[in-house]
Amino acid sequence: MTEKLYLTDSYVKEFEAKVTAIEDNLVQLDRTAFFPTGGGQLCDTGILEASGREYKVVETAKTGDEVLHKLESAEGLKIGDSVKGKIDWSRRYALMRLHTALHVMDAVVVKNHSNGQITGGQIYEHKARIDFDMEGVSKGLVEKIVAESQKIVDEGHPVRVRFLSKDEAAKVPGLARTAPGAELLKKLDIVRVVDIGEHDFQLDGGTHVGDTKEIGRIKLIGYENKGSRRKRIEIAVD
Repeated sequence: MTEKLYLTDSYVKEFEAKVTAIEDNLVQLDRTAFFPTGGGQLCDTGILEASGREYKVVETAKTGDEVLHKLESAEGLKIGDSVKGKIDWSRRYALMRLHTALHVMDAVVVKNHSNGQITGGQIYEHKARIDFDMEGVSKGLVEKIVAESQKIVDEGHPVRVRFLSKDEAAKVPGLARTAPGAELLKKLDIVRVVDIGEHDFQLDGGTHVGDTKEIGRIKLIGYENKGSRRKRIEIAVD
């Protein structure tokens, strides 16, 4: 099983590892900081260095308990080789800021607007979207949600990762905010939670900033009515 460094520390930019398997251009390592696509967040890219050569990581994916690093070319790499991994930090940090911004907005919708429920989201490199089910949404209300979220961001709240047992997780209401999350929660023995104090405490497997102030300014870049109750907000951060 791959040791997943990103689960405990989102700020690991470089790491050392050994190659455990190779198939075509797909490489497995005994440990990695490369985040694989999942939970609405894009994967990390970057490079692996070995024996004076650089191998470009163009995609990272998860299969079971293993993480697969797709290289432009794996020619010259062998099982047992020592490698140094370097993630594309500018890409990762942009994803971290956007992901935490969505968690703050999620908290605002759920706690401040009681008829709202988050139904999904997606984090891209330069923008993110959040989908929710809510009555009576107007452009003005969306702008209010963004303003309320910005207030939390500017206050500066620590963002921590916690791990709960299955029994502990079962006692926390609202730990999974979406239907897929609720199904996943049933299967987990250890539950990873992102904790933003009084504002957010939920099941999550992605990478986040360490303090809400790192998010910066949330910019509303799109609002779409997907139906009578289905709404979509698109944001960027700067």
